[in-house]
Amino acid sequence: MEAIRFGIIGGSGLYKMEGLSETREVLLDTPFGKPSDAIVTGLLDGVPVAFLARHGRGHSTLPGDLPYRANIWAMKSLGVDYLISVSAVGSLKEVMAPRHMVLPDQFIDLTRHRAGTFFGDGAVAHVSMAHPVCAALSEVLAEAHADCGLPAAALHRGGTYVCIEGPQFSTLAESRLYRSWDASVIGMTNMPEARLAREAEIAYATLALVTDYDCWHEGHDAVTAEIAIANLMHNAANAQNVLRACVRRLAANAPASKAHDALKQALVTPPAAMPEATREKLLPLLRKYR
Repeated sequence: MEAIRFGIIGGSGLYKMEGLSETREVLLDTPFGKPSDAIVTGLLDGVPVAFLARHGRGHSTLPGDLPYRANIWAMKSLGVDYLISVSAVGSLKEVMAPRHMVLPDQFIDLTRHRAGTFFGDGAVAHVSMAHPVCAALSEVLAEAHADCGLPAAALHRGGTYVCIEGPQFSTLAESRLYRSWDASVIGMTNMPEARLAREAEIAYATLALVTDYDCWHEGHDAVTAEIAIANLMHNAANAQNVLRACVRRLAANAPASKAHDALKQALVTPPAAMPEATREKLLPLLRKYR
C-alpha cells in the first residue's frame, strides 16, 4: 500500500470526512489492540488521506477507554507523518466563545489511568515534550482557516489545553483553578494522544472546536452534552472546510517538522539491544534507526 502522509482524527461530532473519494476501510490489529474503528482511507481532492473516528462512528467509547496507542501506531504504520486532531473543547477564556476554533500549542495533562508511552519491555526513550504541538502544522491550519474566508476573530492561535480524565465535566472549583493557571480550553482526549504522536515522530496539531464555557461562566454554569453537541455540529461544516484546505496546502508544500526526528536524541536503548519481540512491536517507530 502506498504510504499515506496525512491523517485526521475526528472527535465528537466529526465521525467521517466529507469529500473523500475512492474510500476503503482498513482494519488493523496492532500490538496494542484494535484502533477505535476502521481507518477510512481515500482521496481528498486527489490527496491520499487517512481518517479515524476517535470514539468510533457510533461514539461508543469513553475518553479514558480509548485505545490511544493502537490509534497512533495504526496511523504510523500507514505512513502518516502529519496528524490533525479535531477535538471538542470547553473554553476557559471569555474571548474564546462557543463555535470558535482554537489552535492550542501547550497541554497540561491531568489524566491518570491511560497508557502514555509505546516504550517499556526492554526499550527506553525520553522524547522532548517542551513544545508538544508542531508549530509548522498549526500554522498551515491557521492559513487554511483564512483560505475558507471564516472570521479571523473566530480563530485563536496558541493557548493551553487542559486534558482531564473525564468522562464527567469539571467541578466549579476545578474550572476556576484551570483559569487561574491561564489555561485556554479544556478537553478529555488530546493526552496521551499528543505524547504518543511525538514518540511516533508524527507532526501533531489540534484543531479545537469550542462547544461551551465549561462551568465557570455566569449563565453557562451547567454544561450539558446536548448543548455541547449542538454547538459542535454547527461548527462541523466549517471544520470540514478547514481540514480540506489544510490538506491541499500540505500536499502542495508540507513543512519541515522537528517532530519527524523526535527519537534521534531520545532513544536510550539501542534497537539492537532491545528484546526481539519489543523491536518487532515498535517496528513502525524504529524502522529508520535499525
